[in-house]
Amino acid sequence: MSSAAEPYTASQYDGELAGTLAERWGLAAVHAYDAVGSTLDVAHRLAPGAASGTLVLAHEQTAGRGRHGHRWSSAPGAGVWLTLIERPVDVRSLDVMALRCGLHAAEALDTLAPGPISVKWPNDLYVRDRKLAGILIETRWRGTSPEWVAIGFGLNVTQPDVPAATGLAAGVSRLAALDVLIPALRRAAAATHHLSAAELSRWAARDMAAGRVATAPAPGTVQGIAATGELLIESGGLTTAHRSGSLTFAE
Repeated sequence: MSSAAEPYTASQYDGELAGTLAERWGLAAVHAYDAVGSTLDVAHRLAPGAASGTLVLAHEQTAGRGRHGHRWSSAPGAGVWLTLIERPVDVRSLDVMALRCGLHAAEALDTLAPGPISVKWPNDLYVRDRKLAGILIETRWRGTSPEWVAIGFGLNVTQPDVPAATGLAAGVSRLAALDVLIPALRRAAAATHHLSAAELSRWAARDMAAGRVATAPAPGTVQGIAATGELLIESGGLTTAHRSGSLTFAE
């Protein structure tokens, strides 16, 4: 993308050329920016002509997107703000892609965090009940087939000035985080079918919600997730499955 179309284009990210990073991570291309509104918006502009495995990185986001239209800004250099463009071949995998990306990312980043990383349905990573990262996936369709998927990922590298948030362990660089994160996200994006029994077991080992009492998306005790991605909540002997909404706890 030219500087005329995007005035904040950068040739480097943390001292490394974008082309060098693409080779380092085995990607089709890396597009680096000093500042953007949202890496998701940039990715959707690039995607019609972009190959699978195209990465958008920003030093700063001024209008990052979250679920339910939530907007947020990020301090320059304080975290990893990215969107990865992929072209999945199995529509079923889209049902669980956010969960799968979260699981793979948690496993990959675990050794770089100040404690074990937990997963929270449907799209967040936590360390000791403090949010570390969030995922937002947007799909563009042609009829009943996905043309591309934009995997947005925001990761706190340094500790934010927010009580409910956390960062990676002291001294971990953004490039060190990306070295393990990018392969993990690519593996998750390439997977097919719904969640396997092994993936459900791995999720359960990190699930911060299982056994806790929820007030939304429905009141009851969280029982985990289904292979198709729904959150399972039990109340009065009846278990219900929930595909949308935010998970909040009674406490």
